[in-house]
Amino acid sequence: MNRRQMLKGTSCGFGYLALAAMANAAAEKESANPLAPKKSHHAAKAKRVIFLCMDGGPSHVDMFDYKPKLKTDNGKTFKSGRGFGGAPTLLASQFAFKQFGQSGMWMSEQFSELGKHADSICMLNGMHTDIPNHPQAFVQMHTGSFQFPRPSMGACTHDGPATENANLPGFVTLNPPVQNGGSVNYGSSFLPAIYQATKIGAGGFGGDPNAVANIKNTRMKTDAQREQLDFIQSLNRTAAERDGGNAAIEGVIESYELAFRMQAQLPEVLDTSKETKATLDMYGIAAGEGGGGFGGPRPGGGDFGRRCLTARRLVEAGVRFVEVSMGGWDQHRNLKDDLERNCKAIDKPIAGLLEDLRKRDMLKDTLVLWGGEFGRTPYAQFGDGRDHNNKGFSMWMAGGGVKGGHVHGKTDEYGYEAVEDKMHIHDWHATILHLLGLDHEKLTYRYAGRDMRLTDVKGNVAKEVLA
Repeated sequence: MNRRQMLKGTSCGFGYLALAAMANAAAEKESANPLAPKKSHHAAKAKRVIFLCMDGGPSHVDMFDYKPKLKTDNGKTFKSGRGFGGAPTLLASQFAFKQFGQSGMWMSEQFSELGKHADSICMLNGMHTDIPNHPQAFVQMHTGSFQFPRPSMGACTHDGPATENANLPGFVTLNPPVQNGGSVNYGSSFLPAIYQATKIGAGGFGGDPNAVANIKNTRMKTDAQREQLDFIQSLNRTAAERDGGNAAIEGVIESYELAFRMQAQLPEVLDTSKETKATLDMYGIAAGEGGGGFGGPRPGGGDFGRRCLTARRLVEAGVRFVEVSMGGWDQHRNLKDDLERNCKAIDKPIAGLLEDLRKRDMLKDTLVLWGGEFGRTPYAQFGDGRDHNNKGFSMWMAGGGVKGGHVHGKTDEYGYEAVEDKMHIHDWHATILHLLGLDHEKLTYRYAGRDMRLTDVKGNVAKEVLA
């Protein structure tokens, strides 16, 4: 008896709790489940990933890459750069930098809360990527390619070993990006459709930060839904058999089954109302900190903090990869005020996330990633802003088997270009997969007559960052 038959015969009258139990039991017995954990290439240090994605290109020289010479030479012509109307002038950061933790890691004074976790953070100050343009760089950060649609990083991690909950998706995107490639950034491309992310949140201004489209059926009870779905699935299976096996149809079948099972548990996981006041305070939610949709923070919103808390609840419940997006980092003008507001929006929520994971003994095997598609120039644009910079920028990792209190890579004296222990986005992907127990060179998929992988034909694991 397969999972569909078991659910059909027992869901009527048992309710959602019984449905959840039966779904989990059936999934354990059904080896064909595409979301089931798979054998790793080597021992994994991380079981799950939370990616805090800063959409727009956050300024590394104002946040994590301390450049005292930039202050010394403020206002001087920067001959290596090109601006509108000739050579641009260097712009010193308007924020003081401090050393945090026993490691003495440099961060902007804006990160008074995050700085408390400096000894858990592995700072990557030698990042670089190919294109200084938002859509291409953003898609490459997610899929490894800026030219063609490819499976997203979150979709690729389904081939790793991890905890499994049959009632939840393996990949979730909170506040999904609506620009710079949109759904390409969390899609599955030529992989099974069930590998793509489940969208949660409006992906823009306003709305419920934990809204899930069509999670409730107000017209049918559970048993009626099951009967309707059984009929639809019978048509799908007939079509798949007629075609001699169709990966697209099989993906639809699995996605429909997962959507049905999600009703049993996902609303409960997303419900943060029973969290203690102390927990809400830790994420800055009670105080209304951490607001922000796609376009950046909203005063008193608390959305980003709530999404960070939701991310913790999701990975704790068994979701393997959660991405939390926040936009508003494209500061060509008004750098000081906008960046100050953004940093205030993320400082306490991210610190709260790291502390919460640590208290639950989950940080050791949860890989937390922070970063955007590129950084900003050390020279001014429009007087009080910075332009795009793909030649050198900062990202960071924490937990999940990385070396805490460690700075890897270096940019030049102004922060313009990576010059030491350079780390390309392909290297970043290779390192993430390695921590998840996956060899990026072996994680290949045959498509369009060639083997495809997240790192294309490049990428090296940065062994120096491994604990």
